[in-house]
Amino acid sequence: MIDRAVAVTGTLCMAAALVLLWITRLSVPYDLYVSELGATGMPTARVFQIVLLLIVAGGALIAVAGRRIRSRARILRGWTPSISLAAASAFFLVDSQVTCTAGCPLPVGATFTVQDFVHTLVAVLAFAAASWAILQCAFAVGHPALARFSLVAAIAVATISSAGGLMSLFHFEAALGSRFELVATTIGLAWVVVFGASLAVSAPHGIQKLVGQADEPVDLVVVPVDPPALGLGAHRHEGVVLLPDDERAVGA
Repeated sequence: MIDRAVAVTGTLCMAAALVLLWITRLSVPYDLYVSELGATGMPTARVFQIVLLLIVAGGALIAVAGRRIRSRARILRGWTPSISLAAASAFFLVDSQVTCTAGCPLPVGATFTVQDFVHTLVAVLAFAAASWAILQCAFAVGHPALARFSLVAAIAVATISSAGGLMSLFHFEAALGSRFELVATTIGLAWVVVFGASLAVSAPHGIQKLVGQADEPVDLVVVPVDPPALGLGAHRHEGVVLLPDDERAVGA
C-alpha cells in the first residue's frame, strides 16, 4: 500500500509538471527551446523552476515505487530503471538551480559561459538518464504493456530529440527544432506518468511475483508417475511425499 501511495503521489507530480509546462510554453508568443523558459530574466523563469522541481519530486517518488522493476536485456540490466530515473531527477534538480543565461546560447565560441556549460551538460545527462530508463523498461520483465509503450516512446524520443538537437547545434530551422524538443520532452514526461500509473494500479504482491521470472514460453510435458515411488500402496489412500528442499514429510 505504501508503494502504491508513493506511485500515485509521484504520478500526480509528473502530471502537474506536464500541464504546467504546456501552460507556461503557450504563454510565450514565439518559438523557443524549453530551457529558455527558465533563462535569466525570463518572466516564466520562476514557474519553470517549479516545473523542474515537480519533475524532480515525481521522478524520485516513482523511482522508489518502481525499484523492483527489472530489464530482461543483458546490456540494459546492469542497474534498474529506477536508478536511471533517480539519476535523471538528480540532474534536473541541478538544472533547476543552475539556469542558462538569456537566450540559452550554446556554451561555445564568444557566447561561452560556465553557467551555460553546466546547465547544458546537466540537461543532456538528465535527458540521457531518462531515455535509458525508458529503454530499460522497453524490456521490462512481467510487464508487457509497459514494455510495448516504452519501446514506442524510446524510439520516438530518440528520433525527435536527435533531430531537434542537431537543428539547434547547426542553427538550422531553430524554430522547428524547438518544437521538436518540446514534443520529445512531452513524450518523456508522459512516459513517466504512464510508468507511475502502471505502478499505482499494480498489486505489490503481483510485482514481487513477476520480478525476476523470465517470461519465455515453455513446453508442457507429461511425466509418468510410479505410485510405489511416491509411497502409495495398493490398499492405502494416503502417501508421504518428501519436499526437495525440506526434510519434513507432508502427508496427502
